[in-house]
Order: sequence, then structure tokens, then C-alpha cells
Amino acid sequence: MRQRALVPVLVFLGMLVAVISSLGAPLVPTIAAQDHVSPSDAQWSLTVTLLVGAVATPVMGRLGDGPRRRQVIMGALVAVLAGSALAALPLGFGCLVAGRALQGLGLGLTPLAIATARDALPMHRSRPAVALLSVTTVAGVGLGYPITGLIAQSFGLYAGFWFGAAVSAAALVAAALVLPPAPRRPASPLDVPGALLLGAALAGLLLALSEAELWGWASVRLLVLAGVSLLLLGVWTVHELRTAHPLVDLRLTRDRTVLTANATALVAGAGMYLLMTLMTRLVQTPKDTGYGFGASVVVTGLVLLPFSAASAVAGRVAPLLARRTSSTLILSAGCAVSLVAALAFAVGHGQLWQLFVVMGISGFGVGCLFAVMPGLITGAVPVHETGSAMSFNQVLRYAGYSTGSVLSAAVLQAHTAAGASVPGGDGYRAAALLSCGVWAAMILVTLVLPRGRRSRTEAVPVPDAVLSGTAGSEAVGSGTAPREAVR
Repeated sequence: MRQRALVPVLVFLGMLVAVISSLGAPLVPTIAAQDHVSPSDAQWSLTVTLLVGAVATPVMGRLGDGPRRRQVIMGALVAVLAGSALAALPLGFGCLVAGRALQGLGLGLTPLAIATARDALPMHRSRPAVALLSVTTVAGVGLGYPITGLIAQSFGLYAGFWFGAAVSAAALVAAALVLPPAPRRPASPLDVPGALLLGAALAGLLLALSEAELWGWASVRLLVLAGVSLLLLGVWTVHELRTAHPLVDLRLTRDRTVLTANATALVAGAGMYLLMTLMTRLVQTPKDTGYGFGASVVVTGLVLLPFSAASAVAGRVAPLLARRTSSTLILSAGCAVSLVAALAFAVGHGQLWQLFVVMGISGFGVGCLFAVMPGLITGAVPVHETGSAMSFNQVLRYAGYSTGSVLSAAVLQAHTAAGASVPGGDGYRAAALLSCGVWAAMILVTLVLPRGRRSRTEAVPVPDAVLSGTAGSEAVGSGTAPREAVR
């Protein structure tokens, strides 16, 4: 009974991550008005969650690969619940930002959920579960936007955060009842220097991306911050390759399959948020501009529903197609579908129905990508590295989200006349064409990069349940088997 409930509970954790993400963007204008802060300051209610999530996710992934995975998940859920309650209390903007920072710890839950599914389920159930978990966070964003927007519009700003607290409490109870203990593996020492270096580098880069429009792309502090962050990232890379117990085993990224999945995560995250940002801004732009729709937050969220529905469908279809073809071919197909969506937006976005169609196409393309990426990674890394490898992939997604959001803002700003408050309509077309170029380049990457030769006896991971014959037990040895054994 416990194992049968495991996948629904893990998916619920993925939905919680989506709710946490969706609590930010739709509520930024309301936060600015109600707490009497500027829109750029209110944006921190979104930025701080992403910053904390990017820093905490690799650490949680490494801790979750040891015997303390259940404790890490439960601790993160407690922090998310506390953060949701803090943000929901009318104590001022500072407390709201502090609560959103605590909620950021929840963004590291998805890799741990994937590692749990891989360990606790037999292979025939773990593969579709892993694909579903990866897509859930994507589909949930499009579903969470209209829900949180409707709650905030109907019952006020803090009702949206109370909704997040209720979902967090339910997830905490469900996890306490269902989550199995982690397999018995030796605990590796945490790479504290690596965690500090990566955390500082990611925080600096994400801060630079989020504040670039406000500070100016040529400002000294932006260039210094970006330069120092890149330097720290280089130092972190050298450290990880030399340390005995790295936070992220970068040697695994030398595998062409893992490298392809990570590159796709970065680009797919950027492409997804670039189009979403364009869409939400266009729909809410006043009608008197000649191209906007002047819609409410709720209507804006409804435009994103086809994205959620189509990505959920893709999450079921893509793994089936991958078994008949290959996962890398599905990656290329997903990039091609995403290219079609960006091109369709560039050609026609004058009618509301066109936006629904574009988001549906985009959702299917992105859903295909996120459905097969975890399988590529888990098929190429040892079992005991699943949490860490998936966490690194998740961080790249977050970096992509920030990059896509900044790219859309930068292009629209470049097409805003001096003294005007909104960009010209051609700015949206230019941003969409930029997205087309990125997706076209990514198609080539997914076709060429994975074609490296690999030894026929190369060891690949097999879920412990397959090696031992029982789900959730720990196999003897490294948890790997010759490739022929799993064909």
C-alpha cells in the first residue's frame, strides 16, 4: 500500500515545487501596490526564491544521495511550510521576502523525488515515474499561475500564500506517511568549500541577470559582479575535479549523453521562460497600445493552461516514443516543436486564440524535453549519484529560467522608445525570432553531441530493485551493470 502511494506523493511534491514557483510572478504587481514598494523591489519576491533554490539544490542533492534523504526532504518541507506561513502574515515586505527565501528550499525537492523513485521502484515503474516527475514541475507552473492569480484576486494577496501553506502542510503529512527510508549507503562528507563556492557563484550570476535591466548592462557593478561570479565558478570547477568527495561529480558530465541533457536543460529553461514572459506581458499590456489585450492576471493564467495540458500529454507520449526510437531523437523533436511554437508566435499573436495555440505547441515541445532528460542522466550515472546529478541539471534549469526572463526583458527594452512605458509591438517579434535561433542551434546540438562512441562494456546504473530482485533494497556493489545486461 505504501509503495502504491509513493508515486502520487512524489508527484504531489513536484506540484508543490510548481506552486512555490507560481506564487511569484503573478503577484509582483499586487505586492508592489500593497506593500508600497517599487516594482523592481517587489520582483525580489520572485528573485530570492530562485536564488535560494539554486544555491540549496546541489547541497540537498548531495545530502539526499546518502542515508539522510528522508530527513532532507522532510526538513525542506518544514522550511517551505514555515516560509509560506511567514509570507502569508501581514508583517510587511521584509517578512514576505524572508518567507519566500525559505520557500526556495523547496525547489530542491524534485531531484530528491527522482532519486527516491529510482531507488524504491522496480525499473518498469521507475522509468515512467521519473519522466512524470520531471514534467510535473513544468506542467504545474502553467496550472499554478491561474489558480494563485484567482485566489489573490478574489481573496487578497495573503490568501495566495495561505494557499501555499495549505499545500505545503498536506505535502508534509503525505511525505511523513509514505516516504521510504533511504537505501543503506555510506555517508560521504559534504563538500563544504564546493558548496560555498558554487553558492556564491550562482547567487552572483543570478543576481546579475535579475538586476541587469535595472542597473544597466554596461554598469560597473554589474560587470564586476558577473566577472567575480564567473571566476568563482572556474575555481569551483577546478576544486570539484580535484576533491575526493565533490559536491557535483563533474567527471560524469564528460559523458556525451549527460552533457546533452544538461545543455538541453539550460536552453529549454531559457526558451520556456522567454516565451512565457513575452506571453504574460503581452496579454496584460493595455489595449490602447494597439497590440495588447488588457487582460487580468486570471485571464493571463488561463492562457498558460494549454501549456500545462500539452506538457502533461507529452510526459506520457515521449517515453513511449523514446522506447521505439531513442531519447536523443525525442530531444531533437522537442526542440523542433519548440521552434515551431516560437515561430508561430513571431508570425501571429494578434488574437487571443493564437496565444492559446502557441502555448499548447510550446507545452508539448518542452514536455518532451523534460520527460526524457532524467532518463538520459539516470541511464549514465551510478545509482548513488542520482540526486547530485539531477540537482545539477535542475540548477541549470533555474539558470535557464533567469536567462530567458532577462533576454525577453532586454529585447523588449531595446524596442521601447525613449520616455515610453511599453515597448513597440515589433519587440515581441524580435524576441520570438531570437528564440527561434536558439532552438535551431539546439536541434543541431542534440543531433550531433550524443554521437560519441562508447564501450560496449561501459557500466551503466541499474535500479537496486532490479539487481536484488526486490524494490527498495540495496544491491551489492556499486549499483552498476554491464550495458549488455540492461539491453
